[in-house]
Amino acid sequence: MISIGTSRPRNVDWPRASAILYGDLGTSKAYVIGLAFAVAGYSSFWILLPMCFLTALVGINYMTICRLYPNGGGVYASVRHRSEVLSIVGAFLLVADYLVTAALSALSAFQYLGVPKPAYYAGAAIVLIGFLNFFGPRKTAFLALLISIPTALIVLLLSIFALPHLGEALAHLQPLHGSLGHSWISFVGMVLALSGIEAVANTTGIMKLDPGSSIENPSVKKTSTKAILAVLLEVVFFTAFLGLAMLALKGLTIVNGDVNAPGAEGVRDYMLRYMGQIFVGNILGAHWGILAGWIISIAFALLLLSAVNTAIIDLIAICFLMSKDQELPPLFSKLNQFGVPHLSLIPMTVIPATLVMCMGDIAALANLYAIGVIGAIATNLGATSTDWKLPMLRRERFIMLVAFVVLLAIEITLFIEKPNARIFVVTLLAVGLILRGLAKEYALRQKEPNHPDEIGTSITSTCNNRVEIEKFQRFPSPPILVAVRTNCKTLDYALRESDKTGSPLYVLFIRQQPIITSRDKKRSWQKDKEARALFEILDPQALGKRIFPCYVVSDSPKDTILNVLSAIGASCIIVGPSRRNGLIRILRGNLIESLSKSLPENIDLVVCG
Repeated sequence: MISIGTSRPRNVDWPRASAILYGDLGTSKAYVIGLAFAVAGYSSFWILLPMCFLTALVGINYMTICRLYPNGGGVYASVRHRSEVLSIVGAFLLVADYLVTAALSALSAFQYLGVPKPAYYAGAAIVLIGFLNFFGPRKTAFLALLISIPTALIVLLLSIFALPHLGEALAHLQPLHGSLGHSWISFVGMVLALSGIEAVANTTGIMKLDPGSSIENPSVKKTSTKAILAVLLEVVFFTAFLGLAMLALKGLTIVNGDVNAPGAEGVRDYMLRYMGQIFVGNILGAHWGILAGWIISIAFALLLLSAVNTAIIDLIAICFLMSKDQELPPLFSKLNQFGVPHLSLIPMTVIPATLVMCMGDIAALANLYAIGVIGAIATNLGATSTDWKLPMLRRERFIMLVAFVVLLAIEITLFIEKPNARIFVVTLLAVGLILRGLAKEYALRQKEPNHPDEIGTSITSTCNNRVEIEKFQRFPSPPILVAVRTNCKTLDYALRESDKTGSPLYVLFIRQQPIITSRDKKRSWQKDKEARALFEILDPQALGKRIFPCYVVSDSPKDTILNVLSAIGASCIIVGPSRRNGLIRILRGNLIESLSKSLPENIDLVVCG
């Protein structure tokens, strides 16, 4: 048996990484500006400004974290080497954040579209997005990139139309009212939409490597820094600018926590749309103003729904990783036929859908939101800044410690001032720790001895091609690779071709799943029922002489096949036709089409039905 270990393809460049981050940080403008006015009226700019500074501070620290953890810098991965319990707490805080992110983003999307009863539309949208993820994670980075670019341009155009109104905004700007403690509590309530920074830290394991680095010694400093810096500049500047420009709007009043405008009630949750209507309408006319409002609504609605999709994918990824690490029961890592942990997908879709339909208010969801993300980020920053073994400059460590202290103060305030958030997070932590206890108990009962492979040797996807070619010189023809999952006509054809030409035949079984853990890389084929059924029918007399079974767990079949082809020096790859229907091919992509575009010219692709 040949077990082939493959690493995840590093194909996320800085524009795609920035799109993932912008899908969360960028969307915050859609609702945080209106929420700020609902809290502080015409003095809201003095709350938004320090929030922007805090966002910049967190982003700068995560540039360091991404440099230190090129294989995954999210709180669960980066803290785990310090304390398993602390990493579990950080992970469940992040789960709480993503659950509310999905609910909040979906509700805000339909608030911008102005549909009646937006909470029900938001709940239905979350369920639909969860259903689509049953067929495998979509290419969210590319989708987010397609949506984020026009959204960023729309924000720029809105700011240009707002420029002539800055004088009025400054005239309407008022100092903060009330005590320092009241202002602090108002500021704490505005600290939203920072979870994207954790999402981009988690993607360092699939970011493109910096020039000169390698899989063995990875570095993604340039990729991650460009991604974070680009988004920070846009978010910090335009959130502050549009927050100030909002004050140019006349007649805004706070009514029961919402914001009413002349001729428009309840504009708190779609403030940017209203700003577009007024600012564009004042210059180009009312009809253009209405059109501008709808363009803004559609752009932000799409970006917000993209953020829902990303949140759900992140949720099932966290649950899957924790289950594989035996921190959650094994049912959370059970995969469906599309390689998706569907039993974790169900609760991670149902919970945010239920949240949004039960609460149905942006401000109420915002109260639940920050306690999870602030806790997760504070855990990551605190553990990293106090890890004296990490190669950090003194100023980097100091800045990270300062950010940790500020976030810790915010987290304590949230626990005191937000009882609903406190109950939500504490309940989630309690349930999570109970599940962890059950998982540990199950692992103790199910310990199995390791079974060594019975046949052949072991190679990796990064093996030396020269060694492999020398190994096959005794064969008259170069090797053939066949990728199959069952005993089928494709395998029969490959066996006949191998007999006819005298070529060695590599039978590749790929177990596809969205997330690969260190345990998966060591998994043997004997523990995979389908792989065992396939390999046991092969001719035992030819195994290790002419037929070489290959088993791999991979999140990217195309990259795995290309790696194996390169490793064994094959001249031909034989695959079977896709049996998926049209909808599933659209959702998951066509492997044959993707493979045909990536194969070198000297390697033939044979599709055998």
